[in-house]
Amino acid sequence: MTARQTDLTREKLLDAAFGEIHRQGFQAASIASILHDTGLTKGALYHHFPTKRELGLAVVDEVIRAKLEERVFRPLRESSTPVQTLLEVIGGSIGRYQDTEAIRLGCPLNNLMQEMSPLDDAFKLRLNDILTTWGRAVEDALQRADQVGELHPGVDCRAAALFIVSAWEGCVGIAKSLQSPDSFKLCMRQLQDYVRSLTTNP
Repeated sequence: MTARQTDLTREKLLDAAFGEIHRQGFQAASIASILHDTGLTKGALYHHFPTKRELGLAVVDEVIRAKLEERVFRPLRESSTPVQTLLEVIGGSIGRYQDTEAIRLGCPLNNLMQEMSPLDDAFKLRLNDILTTWGRAVEDALQRADQVGELHPGVDCRAAALFIVSAWEGCVGIAKSLQSPDSFKLCMRQLQDYVRSLTTNP
């Protein structure tokens, strides 16, 4: 196989594994289903990922983190209008979770934190690292806004960032439990209002 074919095979396996883990959870995820979805052999799978655990960790590192990097972390880091970008990123999440299937399955990061963090230290380490990166991206965005006088004096950017990330994930979890896109939208609109309340020009 060429290097490009090898890369495509690996990408196919990761995409299929992400979908299977999102639907079933890591422990119940079926290798047979992943192979069926990709049309690949066990040999191809184990060439790239010798164990199911290594496949799961790669999904965390290369799929879940990558999605958040594209949708949340990078836009916040690169923005010259960080508060507005934060509001827009939250709004984008509202749009993605108006699909009933997205609400039914919930947040893949949150799902794995609930399932695997108590059971496996490697999963916990990687999942916590994503949460830390998320919190820092929000905190840095708020600090940049604070430096140019956009926030009320005395706003604790670290505490606000922790609350924003926690509330964000909580909104998804509640909406999943209720199976209600409308509940998610309502909750996230309140989160946007909280972000606006930190600013001098809400």
